[in-house]
Amino acid sequence: MNNTSPDRTERELREALQALADGVHAAPDAYRTARGEWLRRERRRRLVLAVLIAVVFAAATLIGLWVLNQTPSTQGVIFSGADGRLSLASLLRPHP
Repeated sequence: MNNTSPDRTERELREALQALADGVHAAPDAYRTARGEWLRRERRRRLVLAVLIAVVFAAATLIGLWVLNQTPSTQGVIFSGADGRLSLASLLRPHP
């Protein structure tokens, strides 16, 4: 009969993990290096986000100015009279 009690399994697993952990040696400045890399990535992410926001804002502003610049140079139908009176054509609309 096999001796597969939970205590034996736990003990063997603990010994195997301990042997594995004993073989791992961290560099003395591993935390400082990892933190420095993380801070560089964070600064780069924020810089990219700021540039992206600036580009989207500039593009939206340019598109808005371009659209506003596309208005016809002649006056519209409503105020087409030279003396500022309303046009008769704009007042005569068919009613359903």
